[in-house]
Amino acid sequence: MLKKIFTAPISWIYGLAISIRHLLFDIGVLKSVEFDIPVICVGNITVGGTGKTPHTEYIIRHLEPHFNIAVLSRGYKRRTKGFVLSTERSTVSEIGDEPKLLKLKFPHIPVAVCESRVTGVEMIRHAHPEVDMIILDDGFQHRYIKPRVSIVLMDYSRPIYRDSLLPSGRLRDLKSSIERAHMVIVTKCPPQTKPIDMRIVSKHLDIRPFQSLFFTTMTPAEPIPLYEGIGAPLANGHDVVVMTAIANPAHMVRQTKERFNVIDTLIYPDHYAYRNKDIAAMEAAVAKGDDNTVIIITEKDAVKLSAPEKIPENIRKRLYYMPISVEFMTDFRHNNPKLFFEALNKYINKITY
Repeated sequence: MLKKIFTAPISWIYGLAISIRHLLFDIGVLKSVEFDIPVICVGNITVGGTGKTPHTEYIIRHLEPHFNIAVLSRGYKRRTKGFVLSTERSTVSEIGDEPKLLKLKFPHIPVAVCESRVTGVEMIRHAHPEVDMIILDDGFQHRYIKPRVSIVLMDYSRPIYRDSLLPSGRLRDLKSSIERAHMVIVTKCPPQTKPIDMRIVSKHLDIRPFQSLFFTTMTPAEPIPLYEGIGAPLANGHDVVVMTAIANPAHMVRQTKERFNVIDTLIYPDHYAYRNKDIAAMEAAVAKGDDNTVIIITEKDAVKLSAPEKIPENIRKRLYYMPISVEFMTDFRHNNPKLFFEALNKYINKITY
């Protein structure tokens, strides 16, 4: 409460600046570019933690049979500048952790980073004329591009209608900006979420008739040894340390505790670059368990720890990553993958299901 008293004036000024910027776009003083191929924007209104990368992956897997897709991101926390078209050898420091993860999963798809999304789209099309769809990762606030479809994600446990603008809260855009979205996905819903809970969320969001609302959950898969050939399957109740550098680790920690005995957690800021000094913290954490204690990380963390020569053997054999998949909460009316892609097709107007 005390923090909000001190930060409220800053939040008000921040909100005023955002409002003026949106107004300039709305009246045409600042221009938005619309391309002749579908651009799908996957973004959010809060600062991270809504599951953009898994949902982007989900959309790619379902659309790539129909389109030549490319992905464009800003490449947050990368050490390079300007436009970079990734290769399978591109490093996290060159393109960022999330683009690196997408490139590893979809090596055949162009994945690029650029601060200017307009320049990024133009450069991708120049390098890959065959591209006929671009997915804009985390570009909802970047209004210099007018996407064919805007998809906004909201974490079920952190609803925007109970949040405040930065720095008082986690909102980086106005709550009313959700009206610009064509589709809204409420992510990370607990498996026990009831239809009445979803209707309450829908009412709070005040979804307009032209908008589509969907609910998804994140389902963890079996943890996989980070280094091939090292490590055995984990039994329920196994002693584990959860280590992660994501925006909202609570969901992952909670899911891990449902299967394993979490003896410690190592939580770092989102997009954190692991350093040699962090090895000591890993060793101290696993020492709290038995000789078989392992460290469970996310796929996003895994791409930053994929150089085995930099990690001592006693830690290498303990590192496991836990893939997650997106699933629709089918208990809610009109909430399934088929209807989601039918709604998406209304805007991209090419696929028939």
